Amino acid sequence: MVYLIRDVVSYLEAWAPPSYQESYDNAQLIVGDPNQEVRGILCALDATEEVVNEAVALGCNLIVAHHPIVFKGLKSLTGKNYIERTVLRAIREDVAIYAIHTNLDHVSTGVNSKIAQKLGLKNCRILAPKQDMLSKLVTFVPVNETPTVLNALYQAGGGQIGAYQNCSFRINGTGTFLPTGAANPTIGNLGKVEEVSEDRIEIIFPNHRQSTIIHALRQAHPYEEVAYYLHRLENQHQEVGAGMVGELDEPTEEAAFLSLLKQRMNLSVIRHTKLLDRPIRRVAVCGGAGIFLLDKAKRSDADIFVTADVKYHEFFDADNQIIIADIGHYESEIFTKELIKDKLSEKFTNIALYLTNVVTNPISYL
Repeated sequence: MVYLIRDVVSYLEAWAPPSYQESYDNAQLIVGDPNQEVRGILCALDATEEVVNEAVALGCNLIVAHHPIVFKGLKSLTGKNYIERTVLRAIREDVAIYAIHTNLDHVSTGVNSKIAQKLGLKNCRILAPKQDMLSKLVTFVPVNETPTVLNALYQAGGGQIGAYQNCSFRINGTGTFLPTGAANPTIGNLGKVEEVSEDRIEIIFPNHRQSTIIHALRQAHPYEEVAYYLHRLENQHQEVGAGMVGELDEPTEEAAFLSLLKQRMNLSVIRHTKLLDRPIRRVAVCGGAGIFLLDKAKRSDADIFVTADVKYHEFFDADNQIIIADIGHYESEIFTKELIKDKLSEKFTNIALYLTNVVTNPISYL
């Protein structure tokens, strides 16, 4: 089967919707023609000149990277810096670059889930769930058509609450209407008031699925004119947000956990606050720069917070309540390329998938 770049993009964006990214981010197809056939995919943390060269050598015409090579608008393409040189090289070699960044950070099966998996954490949950990501649909359906409409809404992505699917609420009542003019009623006749036994249906869905949900409703609903209400919710979306917290199988002595952390994350060094002489039971994690979640980590009763890019004065904020372990930005997210490859392999079984061998870490240690 032939797949186009837009097919890969659609698949990834169903996993990590672009609407989940932060406002400063640029998670999208950055370089390339979405209608081009995919010959091979290289998965990487960063898209650099060296990674583009590697893609060319492997016969790949699509790079899926975690970090966007372009964050801000480009006003020229003269090759004066590594960003422009990378973009120029990709264009010349006809290699597309797609970035899946903070949107992948924010899904429950994303970057932080991979870190939690590497550390063997159980009972994991999002550390800081996002608000204003959900909506509620209320509509009215003839009783005998309720199962059909509900199934269509479920298929469109509605009714998911945590680990529970096909969630809805209904209550029976009487709907009234008077068909007039050019109406073509499914039930009733022109000029005559009709009363119908109807179910009031309520269902929750992610905001980014709104157009799909409304389309499914209109397609499945028997009425010519569909009555419905949409409500934006302030509820937290438990499956979308920053960071993750989970538990170890058994309490572990602090130094032993740090050794485990070095081994599992392939670290040469860990910067951390002083040990507190108590076992590690609960672990909070955030790939990349995550110190903004420190208070959340404390409130989750985590014993240690594993993240990166912590500044000198921010270490003081541990305040003997928690251990902060800075493992480095690259080191905290390097396994994201494996996460992306594994996800792509679930669907694109006839496309060659590779992990980059280029070390893009700009930091070296003696």
